[in-house]
Amino acid sequence: MPATDPQPAPDFEALSVEAATVVPQLGAWTRASRSGSVRIGGVVLALLVLIALAAPWLGTVDPSLFDPASRDLLPGKTGEITTLEGEQLRHRFLMGSDSFGRDIYSRVIYGTQVSLIVGLFTAVLALAFGITLGLLAGFLRWLDGPLMRVMDGVMAIPAILIAISLVAMWRGSLATVVVAIAIPEIPRVTRLVRSLVLSIREEPFVEAAISLGTPTALIMWRHILPNCVAPLVVQGTFICASGILTEAILSFLGVGLPPDIPTWGNVMAEGRAQFNEYPHNIFFPGIFLALTVLAVNILGDGLRDTLDPKMAKRV
Repeated sequence: MPATDPQPAPDFEALSVEAATVVPQLGAWTRASRSGSVRIGGVVLALLVLIALAAPWLGTVDPSLFDPASRDLLPGKTGEITTLEGEQLRHRFLMGSDSFGRDIYSRVIYGTQVSLIVGLFTAVLALAFGITLGLLAGFLRWLDGPLMRVMDGVMAIPAILIAISLVAMWRGSLATVVVAIAIPEIPRVTRLVRSLVLSIREEPFVEAAISLGTPTALIMWRHILPNCVAPLVVQGTFICASGILTEAILSFLGVGLPPDIPTWGNVMAEGRAQFNEYPHNIFFPGIFLALTVLAVNILGDGLRDTLDPKMAKRV
């Protein structure tokens, strides 16, 4: 009879590790879908995303169009607006107009796009670098000390000062603002991932992988990183909310995105000089900013309560 290649014995330890990792995660995500905080925050955030995507259709006019004759109109008033071709059009200002005669409603709607883009890409950038540095610091002991001292040095400087300095050094643009806001968040993600790695690397399945000669990169990617997903998802939501708020602060201070770009911070900055007479210039963008940050934070709190095993026992 022809010889047959022996079938490799099943890796029961790997299977048990995979089952032990996947089943709790499935249960945690099921609990998250049933959480009231996750539902409320998710629905509000989904509506804001739809508003951002539909801004070209929801916005009544181009947010950069203006007419000096329609300055400082109260919400609901009708005035004129000048198109790029120089044509005068009658327009109803649903949220009033600013001191340049621009439609605040359109600027607030388009500002939703900018804020969500800044929050999302800030979280992605901070998580990408923080996860990489945290895995290296937690798994490679010789790199832990020097790398964490650098992270401690960055954390010693207030985040808003780092962001202002970086934006002042570079030309103000969307990419510059995202990078400037993400850099102060990287040490926090690094410390979180490092603490998780220091705990997970002592587990039997990681020690077994090391004893079998598994490459270090594969151990970190396949065995350690999947067990860090839940805390990182929660941390990502908080970074997103912080990024949206920080961008508004930078724009309000005049060191963020250029004034011609419709952001909530720019709209509020242009209206602060006339706040007593025309509070709607700050009220409407402020409501959208507060609602967005609140929705993201509620979503993050709900995910923390359901994805964290210690908190899940209380839910």
